[in-house]
Amino acid sequence: MIFKGVREGRPYPEQRLSTREWAQIPPRQFRLDQLTTVTTVLALDKLLSEDSTFYGDLFAHVVQYRGELYLEDGLHRAVRSALRNRTIIHARLLDLDADPALATPMESTDQLAPVLARPVNPRRVGRGAHRAGE
Repeated sequence: MIFKGVREGRPYPEQRLSTREWAQIPPRQFRLDQLTTVTTVLALDKLLSEDSTFYGDLFAHVVQYRGELYLEDGLHRAVRSALRNRTIIHARLLDLDADPALATPMESTDQLAPVLARPVNPRRVGRGAHRAGE
């Protein structure tokens, strides 16, 4: 199986980050089998298009909520990676577990400052370590 799971719709609150706010989050690697997609629709024309990210973010968007990683944007990029026998995708992570206030609409990018300043512990991502007190 390529992904951990497939579901229709987001189980987490709407976060409404702008493209500029997403771009401030540094990308990192995620294993495809750790991600649950939030859409069941795969458009073949987008999958086969070489310039599908021409006007958007080059990196997928992942949201961590209640210990699970959800692929919010970048399904076609992730499937293209899988078709090339790659098990990793580069994505930006919005961690709603670390700061639930991010699930509400943001008024400015200043609200992202605490999240961006926090060091990243790659062992914590997707393993539910936040519940263990790490």
